[in-house]
Amino acid sequence: MSKPRSTRTSLIAASLALGLLAAPIVGAAEQLRIGYQKSSTLISLLKSQGSLEKALAEQDIQVSWHEFPNGQPLLEALNVGNIDLSADVADTVPVFAQAAGADLAYFAQEAPSPSAQAIIVREDSPIKSLADLKGKKVAVTKAAGVHYLLIAALEQAGLKFSDIEPAYLTPADGRAAFENRKVDAWVTWEPFLSSAQQQLPTRILADGNGLADYQRYYLTSARFAENHPQVLQTVFAELVRTGDWLRANPRQAAEVLGPLWGNLDPAIVERANAKRSYQVRLVQPQSLIEQQKIADTFFGAGLLPRSVDANQVSIWSPK
Repeated sequence: MSKPRSTRTSLIAASLALGLLAAPIVGAAEQLRIGYQKSSTLISLLKSQGSLEKALAEQDIQVSWHEFPNGQPLLEALNVGNIDLSADVADTVPVFAQAAGADLAYFAQEAPSPSAQAIIVREDSPIKSLADLKGKKVAVTKAAGVHYLLIAALEQAGLKFSDIEPAYLTPADGRAAFENRKVDAWVTWEPFLSSAQQQLPTRILADGNGLADYQRYYLTSARFAENHPQVLQTVFAELVRTGDWLRANPRQAAEVLGPLWGNLDPAIVERANAKRSYQVRLVQPQSLIEQQKIADTFFGAGLLPRSVDANQVSIWSPK
């Protein structure tokens, strides 16, 4: 006995719907998910200019942008697969990610910018040298590049980290504590450093020269690096181009970045950017020597849960 026409029609419609659901979506663009922070200079410029989207559109790839408050949650998102690429993070951040078991791959780095972070005091402070920090309260952002700078500077002065009283504060809170004289010194990085120097009477006790190179790294997962080398090649080329453009057009770049950085005065942004290299280059194994120093220093200070071999990471390079 044949089924009623309405029943047959329903079955055919259901079969067609299931077939459509099961079939691959032809021509759908892939998506590249990029994580960044407000301070991610070159990625912020790429995002504002739309140049990366144009470059990747030729590979039928769309870009989505995901902002994070700092480097730690950014790399956590990368590790669990919620994003594909991380904008630049301070050299200390990948070390902590490695200690947590993240399967990272370096795909680019910025050449050293040691003067882009410094230990500062008020101009009228009685503190005249690093040795004078003994017993003093110092504001620093925990696990950031400035934390390593502070440890290295104290060691150079013959002091231990336990010889000071650290105040672990975000840059904004550190600025407030420093401005209100709640701390004796502050260790910070750009653009917070130039902002303080422009708006407050300060002195630099030491910057990173001879102490901490301050190289910033761009990261992905080892799996993504293996499966999407052409995407990384495109992103790398755009980062190099953008770094070159920033150095050639410092004022124009500052006027783009100022509003993105909390309406910071373009003059301060330009001064801050002058202390960063923005020279994007491939990561070479020998450039991870300082990463190992950072890992050993933080492990020795009890900040890492286990020792880390900084060379046990994947390093992408164009084939």
